[in-house]
Amino acid sequence: MSDATLAPRRPRFMLVDKPSVLIFLAALGILTLVVTLLSDGMGTGAISTSFVKTLGKTLCLCLVAIAMDLVWGYCGILSLGHFAFFGIGGYAIGMWLMYERTRLIVEESLAGAVLPPTPQEVSDAIAVQIFGVVGASEFPPIWALAHSLPLQLAAVVVVPGLLALVFGWLAFRSRVTGVYLSILTQAMTLALSLYLFQNESGLRGNNGLSGLQNLPGLDDVPQATLSLWFFWASALALALGYLLANWVVSGKFGNVIRGIRDDEARVRFLGYSVEGYKLFIFTLTAVIAGIAGALYYPQAGIINPAEIAPIASIYLAVWVAIGGRGRLYGAVIGAGFVSLVSTWFTGGQAPDVNLGVYTIKWVDWWTVLLGLSFVLVTLFAPKGIGGLVDLITERRAPDRHGADLGPDQGSFREDEASKE
Repeated sequence: MSDATLAPRRPRFMLVDKPSVLIFLAALGILTLVVTLLSDGMGTGAISTSFVKTLGKTLCLCLVAIAMDLVWGYCGILSLGHFAFFGIGGYAIGMWLMYERTRLIVEESLAGAVLPPTPQEVSDAIAVQIFGVVGASEFPPIWALAHSLPLQLAAVVVVPGLLALVFGWLAFRSRVTGVYLSILTQAMTLALSLYLFQNESGLRGNNGLSGLQNLPGLDDVPQATLSLWFFWASALALALGYLLANWVVSGKFGNVIRGIRDDEARVRFLGYSVEGYKLFIFTLTAVIAGIAGALYYPQAGIINPAEIAPIASIYLAVWVAIGGRGRLYGAVIGAGFVSLVSTWFTGGQAPDVNLGVYTIKWVDWWTVLLGLSFVLVTLFAPKGIGGLVDLITERRAPDRHGADLGPDQGSFREDEASKE
């Protein structure tokens, strides 16, 4: 028996074999430490609370961008509906935040009553406070579990996952692919958004859910500290999501989903269950998007149906394309870069450009600039910003000067190796 046979088999995924993962985790850890030391909540105050929230939300967008890169960059499914799962996660946690916050306010206001209120009276008062803005005074059935934090946290994962599972099963078993699948995902997102705009949806229609930045029972904790807590949670979720995504795309499973992206018919001919692989990736990424949304909207403070509109999912695809799809770090770079630049342009911080006959106001022109960037990247830099990392870390072919690289004469010469 040879030494190679006796040698222990290495695990399929090890951090020592993934320098890009170690670099990413180190960079994220340094960012978290620096923001903590410079924040209003626990540091010098050099970074404002609002900017800490912006950074926390950006990390959540990076997490959903990883999900988009898994489903599109690695599996070849251009989903234009993943921001719907993101919004569902936000609604799920937002329902509990709004219910519990309102319950505490109602109970405090009724504490001085001559007769203690009954549980039904408290429930009715909560319903009036929440739904009075849409002319209702009773809890819709969808709010039946809103009082329970564990159940709503479970809904953050279960509801997006179940919706993706049902939709994906129907679409993939029918072998819908390409642009037709993209249209279907966009139609799903549009239908969900239009439904949520109705007051009858039970989620306050166009008003959405507000006041989510106020955590129940923590009124004495300043927003500077709360924003830092959410920033930490977002950083941890992004780190775990990045590790999970790298594990998924490693080894045989990763090779199969890349094969599906490149030549689905050949992978099916080889005997693999293409539909099963697609369904797994589609469902997993929906769950990741839901978790990202559950962390994002408490930092944003409000969620409404406009957040789930199809344009949001299109923006998500643009972020991944600009960062470089098929590279997890590219998705993170793209989402982080566009999110922060967008905040700078649309927040009034970018100075207007006076051309004499016309003044360019970046608040109005940002979307045009973003669309132009997407076109330019697609035409001239298909690897996106992440391609710059590839240029820096590119491994050159060994300098063998045409010598044989294999055991047989003439096998796998240098010119062939350089094409790999």
